[in-house]
Amino acid sequence: MKISDLFSAQRRLFSFEFFPPKTDAGGLALERTIRELAELAPAFVSVTYGAGGSTRTKTVDLVRWIEREARLTAMAHLTCVGASQEEIGAVLDRLVDAGIENVMVLRGDPPAGQATFERAPGGFSYAADLVRFIRKRFGRKLCLGGAGSPEGHIECRDLDRDVMHLKAKVDAGLDFVVTQLFFDNRVYFDFVARARAAGVDVPIIPGLMPIRTVAGIERMTTLSGASLPRALHAELERCREDDAAVAALGIAQTTAQAVELLHGGAPGVHFYTLNQSPATRIILTALKTARLA
Repeated sequence: MKISDLFSAQRRLFSFEFFPPKTDAGGLALERTIRELAELAPAFVSVTYGAGGSTRTKTVDLVRWIEREARLTAMAHLTCVGASQEEIGAVLDRLVDAGIENVMVLRGDPPAGQATFERAPGGFSYAADLVRFIRKRFGRKLCLGGAGSPEGHIECRDLDRDVMHLKAKVDAGLDFVVTQLFFDNRVYFDFVARARAAGVDVPIIPGLMPIRTVAGIERMTTLSGASLPRALHAELERCREDDAAVAALGIAQTTAQAVELLHGGAPGVHFYTLNQSPATRIILTALKTARLA
């Protein structure tokens, strides 16, 4: 099932992101998480692609397992990092041969220890280049998603310039956009307004990450360039040493965000789960109870 076809059904889409585990124990834990969250009937789930393509085989294997065993629509992430056109083409061929119809197309972050992105020999410099490559190779056989940065990409804090980079990806053939995490809904609504004014007309799904620990969210905001509202940051500082209180605050914050986003016209919510089910399960259950999902 192509995710673009789900949008055409005029319903809100709720989805989850996972990453390939590094150990057998992590694999078993993730399988349990996926089966638990599958009960909530997500529209689709996505699987990330490690730095430098380090998990490319695991990503393909996991999306294939999700489609065949968990019976969920799966989307594989694909980046430009550390791979030539031929290598990327081989990964795409494996996905298509496995029956996968959805790909999240990303430039990708520099590998650990590398300060800036470097194009691999024979590879791509930008996500838009990869989108064009996929469209030329497969036409409309694949549904393509891409990333958007409500507060600007970490390497491009000029919001107007950054939205033009997004438009270049959409013009190249993206079917929809999923945003980076954010904690102030105003940045999402402003981002959508800028994108629409620039001619971006595809669905833009907000990406939300329930806070689990203060250290964890500080690390994620540093990596992504997302900001924490002053009141939320102050409350996190107050309960920094109480992980249970932080997790409860994270659930309340993300639930409130989701409700406001949906009332404001967002086409759904994509949850960054960090391979955990409890918080996402509580939030989506609350949304379903409120008949927002």
